[in-house]
Amino acid sequence: MARVVLNGNLKQLSGGRSEFELDVKDVRQLFAQLGERYPELAPHLEEGIAVAIDGEIFQDALFATIGPDSEVHVIPKIAGG
Repeated sequence: MARVVLNGNLKQLSGGRSEFELDVKDVRQLFAQLGERYPELAPHLEEGIAVAIDGEIFQDALFATIGPDSEVHVIPKIAGG
């Protein structure tokens, strides 16, 4: 199972939990599982999220592959100008 880490303020939306072991094949499945478990988190996963899979950062990549031994970091959008 992939190790998933919620970064920044996202863990506030998952009851304070920031690390998970999930059996997912791509980012779309990851977001679906997290959204089902934590409905408050779901709207934040729909836009403005970057995902780092094994050190490579993806934006808007719902079908990016997640391997069974991958480490995935879910990163909230950073505001700036």
